Amino acid sequence: MSRASAYASAAPSNDQLVVIHAGLVKKIAHHMKGRLPANVLLDDLIQSGMIGLLEAAKNFDGTKGASFETFAGIRIRGAMLDEIRRGDWVPRSVHRNSRSVMKAIDELQKEFGRDPKDHEIAEKLSISLDEYAQMLNDIASGKIIGFEDLGVSDDVIHLETDHSDESFSHTVSDRFQMALSDAIKTLPEKEALALSLYYDEGLNLKEIGQVLSVSESRVSQIHSQAMVRLKSRLNSWT
Repeated sequence: MSRASAYASAAPSNDQLVVIHAGLVKKIAHHMKGRLPANVLLDDLIQSGMIGLLEAAKNFDGTKGASFETFAGIRIRGAMLDEIRRGDWVPRSVHRNSRSVMKAIDELQKEFGRDPKDHEIAEKLSISLDEYAQMLNDIASGKIIGFEDLGVSDDVIHLETDHSDESFSHTVSDRFQMALSDAIKTLPEKEALALSLYYDEGLNLKEIGQVLSVSESRVSQIHSQAMVRLKSRLNSWT
C-alpha cells in the first residue's frame, strides 16, 4: 500500500473532521466577537463559521503538508468575514470618517515631514480634539483589525488556501510581512507599543491601558489611529 493510500485510509472522514473541530468555530467566533459591535450576533458568526468548516473539510488535502486546523481556521475566519461584509453593519459615516482621517494624516505627514499630533489632525479636519477622539472611537467600533483593515486585498489575505503556486504566494506574503514590519517601526512610540502589546503579547485594551497609564478608551483611540497610519503607509498593497 502506498503512503498516500495509507494516509487516506487512516485519515478522518469529512464528517469526523467537522465534529472534531466544531470547537474551533466557537473559539474563533468568540475571539472575533470581542472586536465587533454589539449588533453582530455570536450565533451568526458561528453559523457562518460552520459553513467555512464544512467547506474546509470538503476541500482539505492532507498531502499538501498543512494541518487541517490551520487550513480550517483560515476558511472559518474567511467565512465569518464574508458574512459580516454582506451584512454591511458599519454606517457609511464611519467609512467616510476613516478615509478622512487617513487623508488628513497623509497630507500632514508630507507637510511636516513627521507624524502629526492628535490636535494637528483635528485642526486639519476642522473639528475639536474631543470630536476627533469620538471619531476614532467610532472607527474602532466599526473595524475588524487584521490584514483587511490595512487595505490588503483578499488575494493576499487568503494566500495560504491557494496551492496553485505556493512559491509565489510565500514570496508575496513575506514581502507584505516585511513591509508591515517596516511600517510599524515608523509609528510613534506609543502606537507601536500598543500594537505590540495587543498582537504580540495578547493583552486586552484594559491591560494595555495599565501599561501605558491611560484609560481603556484612550487605548482604543491610539489603536485606531495606529491602524489608520499603517493603512496610509501600506496603500501600495491595496
